Amino acid sequence: MDSTFTLNGFDFSPEVNLARYLQEIRKFPILSQEDEYNLALEYKRSKDPKLAYKLVTSHLRLVVKVVSKYRGYGLPLSEMISEGNIGLIYAVDKFEPDKGFRFSTYALWWIKASVQKYILSSWSLVKIGTTTAQKKLFFNLRKIKNKLNLMDDRDLSQNVLTDIARSLDVSVQDVTDMNMRLKSHDGSLNAVVDSASDNVTEWMDFIADNKPNQEDVLAHSETLNYRRKLFYKALTCLNKREKDILFKRRLSDKVVTLDDLSKTYKISKERVRQIELNSIKKIRKGVLALQ
Repeated sequence: MDSTFTLNGFDFSPEVNLARYLQEIRKFPILSQEDEYNLALEYKRSKDPKLAYKLVTSHLRLVVKVVSKYRGYGLPLSEMISEGNIGLIYAVDKFEPDKGFRFSTYALWWIKASVQKYILSSWSLVKIGTTTAQKKLFFNLRKIKNKLNLMDDRDLSQNVLTDIARSLDVSVQDVTDMNMRLKSHDGSLNAVVDSASDNVTEWMDFIADNKPNQEDVLAHSETLNYRRKLFYKALTCLNKREKDILFKRRLSDKVVTLDDLSKTYKISKERVRQIELNSIKKIRKGVLALQ
């Protein structure tokens, strides 16, 4: 099922027109407990989308009521209503009418969970916390501050912090950190800084891109290719044994030990080490000569 509804050509997605959406959803009748039960029972049996439509549209006002309690988080009401509608749709699919509960009671949990999940994921790019205590703190701190008439941006006193921490079963530091987070909501990089001129300026325009440009990448690539060619030309100054020892000691993913090479060439380990170092010196000299 979708979170939008269409009736008589009107799209009931809140993004279209929030004021009109709130007006239109009042036209849907509120079901009696008996009608609600019968609809839910029949939908569970048949999975008829028309029955789900009736159950959902009759509870759209419940979603708006729930969302209205989360106005203070600075997020668009239309988006929170859409998320609440998704929770309502899940509730229709999961509802068990035979257990004796009203559908609205059951749907309320799904609507709240969906809206809170959206708020938590949208509030900040930095993780707020996923523990039950942290979620409880996030959603109750603003409510408590409102009751205490502390909704400005000033810091909370130590006594207030201690009382809130005790009532929510979290540490004082957790309350302090969360209060700072609530006071400093993340800003958008697309926020307009200067719209006076013809070209609108956003915060993103002031961020420097430190990645190398196309010319730098090309120059670096050409430099690497040039050095690689010099290296392979310089290799011609080494004999077969010197090349073998150099590659196995310095240019192989799996380095061969001095002991193994000494046994292969029937020379001492010290002699193998001397050949390795002398080969490097010859390569360096050859590269300098070719430049």
